[in-house]
Amino acid sequence: MERETLRVYRDAIDRRSPCLRAELTAEGEAALDPAPFTPARSAQESAGIQHTPVPSVIVSASGMATGGRVVHHLRRLLPDPHNSVLVVGFAALGTRARDLVDGARSVRMFGTYVPVRAEVVNVPGFSAHADADEVLGWLSGAPAPDTVYIVHGEPRSSERLRTRIAKELGWNAVVPRPGERATV
Repeated sequence: MERETLRVYRDAIDRRSPCLRAELTAEGEAALDPAPFTPARSAQESAGIQHTPVPSVIVSASGMATGGRVVHHLRRLLPDPHNSVLVVGFAALGTRARDLVDGARSVRMFGTYVPVRAEVVNVPGFSAHADADEVLGWLSGAPAPDTVYIVHGEPRSSERLRTRIAKELGWNAVVPRPGERATV
């Protein structure tokens, strides 16, 4: 996903898109240079980070910390009080990231419990999730569907969004029960 996102930005810079800030288009490709960071694009490169002898910053796309390479890094980093783990963005209930934000003293990974001695810092302001107003604004530009299925979000928030869609747009909206199936 990171490479595709980078391609979108590179194309926008090449086109001198008016949607980009002027300093980005002025810098051109240099604006996207990851230095001094080294991207770990493969599982092998990511595993190599585990053995680095120098202080490091590891940035992972798995914000909920439920799967992927980040889990291996967390298993190694969480027990050490010299480390800091930043949870950047929204951490949903029931995810490892939320457990960490809520102060878990240990988390289950790979069939065992890993102690949490690292400092855990919550930085929720960088969430890429749309809020209800943004979702409604986006939906209002579309033709009314037969049904809107709200399948992502915490139960109370999902129900409030369902109510707003029904009330403000007049659309049929449902929050499916776990395991419920629908033909779309």
